[in-house]
Amino acid sequence: MLLSKYCQLHVIFCLEFQMLHRYQKTYLAIALTVACHSVVAQKNTERDQFFWLGQINKATAVINTDEGLLDRDKAPKIAAGLVKVLEDGAKPGAARPFRVVDFEPLLIRAAGQEASLLHAGRSSQDMFATYRATIMRDNLLALAEQLTQTSELLVNLAEKHAKTIVPNYTNGVAAQPNSYGHYLLGHLAGLDRDAQRLHEAYARVDQSAMGTTVLNGTSWPLNRDRMARYLGFPSTVDNAYDAAQILAAEMPVEIGAVVSSMALHIGGFIEDVMVQYAQPRPWILLSEGDGNTYVSSAMPQKRNPGLLNSTRASASGVLTLGIGRLITQHNIPPGMSDNKSSRDSIAMISQAVAMLKSFDKILHGLVIHPQRALEELNLDWTASQEVADVLMRQYKLPFRVGHHFASEVVSHAKQKDIKPSDFPYEQAQRLYAQTLKHEMGVNDGKFPMSEAEFRATLDPVAIVRNRMTAGGPQPKEMARMLASSRLVLQKEQAWLQERRQRIEAAIQSLDRDFERLLTAP
Repeated sequence: MLLSKYCQLHVIFCLEFQMLHRYQKTYLAIALTVACHSVVAQKNTERDQFFWLGQINKATAVINTDEGLLDRDKAPKIAAGLVKVLEDGAKPGAARPFRVVDFEPLLIRAAGQEASLLHAGRSSQDMFATYRATIMRDNLLALAEQLTQTSELLVNLAEKHAKTIVPNYTNGVAAQPNSYGHYLLGHLAGLDRDAQRLHEAYARVDQSAMGTTVLNGTSWPLNRDRMARYLGFPSTVDNAYDAAQILAAEMPVEIGAVVSSMALHIGGFIEDVMVQYAQPRPWILLSEGDGNTYVSSAMPQKRNPGLLNSTRASASGVLTLGIGRLITQHNIPPGMSDNKSSRDSIAMISQAVAMLKSFDKILHGLVIHPQRALEELNLDWTASQEVADVLMRQYKLPFRVGHHFASEVVSHAKQKDIKPSDFPYEQAQRLYAQTLKHEMGVNDGKFPMSEAEFRATLDPVAIVRNRMTAGGPQPKEMARMLASSRLVLQKEQAWLQERRQRIEAAIQSLDRDFERLLTAP
């Protein structure tokens, strides 16, 4: 490439034309800086292992030159050779070696044997540990971004359905009425904790191993902190043995646990929706078309939830990869390479991103039928606990006695196929007297609720509206939790932006300082 040739010529001029006046050489250097810049910065290049090996070598050249570990007169030639290697690797279809033993020969070929002076105090161990951290760091930020998008969808859907009353289930059985928005915020809370786990894992990934060499450091006085800053790390791994021997193998396991937790949350949500597809009158389904559902090849009435199935399978794939990191790390001595593959970590995180994207499509495709939800609530007597609560709260009846009375009401209703709205008040009176005699030895117990009060107690909408405790589905608490969730999303976006900016600023800072080596008189 022409630019590369210009850069190399510039270095030759600076080294060989010693009789030129200092200002003449400086003018030439400045003139060629712009031409070299696009090559030095590795613009439009994938941030893979090859890219980060280039960044490590650029940072080493700058730091060691500045601090007297690399002769200043040798730096321009080595820097030009590094530019040539990076430029060649950026060509379409070109090899981008990721092993130090494959990268260094290219550098020696471009700049001579003196280029190996960059390896002072370094090892493939600390270099690999470092570039794996940079790659996992980038991928974790991509995962965090997608998780934030998914969480925002959940918040928006929760706000839309804050007043939509549906049954919630425990042990697979309809349990209590609830706001669907409240239900969604419950699932959001799980993803919020996943985000927190991701932050914690990221903080442990976001440390530079450079300067630890193999396991006990080096006799070279390397500036580890400056190296870390050039690579966008806020800190270094403190213990040299830990850096490449313990932490590097441990981090895929921790990240595997984070993505596995996400998969469990997504899978649980999907299974809850899937139950409705077995019902004759489901209250929640996927909208048809757009790849959400497909028709059976034999049974015209069937609308199979293809998107639910594929997303659930994706979640299972994430779990498989996440647990695999744990199994791979089991019963091996420190320092082994079994669990250190960047490819395996990238696959695990990429699958998690794909799972969340597919889940986003589910959230967009959900169709909720509030009236059908109320029908199911009334069919399953999900309001029965409220009867016992009211009897205890308003009339001081022991809860267990009230619970037995409500249970007798439900049993009688199911035997006679009676809905809550149609339950005879006289039967309630009879069952109450019967319960008090059996549980407390009270004869002729009078049912304290009026008929109107009894019927109001069985109203699922009123039950949700009248909840009193913090964190419940009542309108006031829903408004508070929605506002809190949006604040969390804002903080999450700020966290993401801050870390991406730090990395980009570090790359730019290193490129600027590296250019000084190419333009040195």
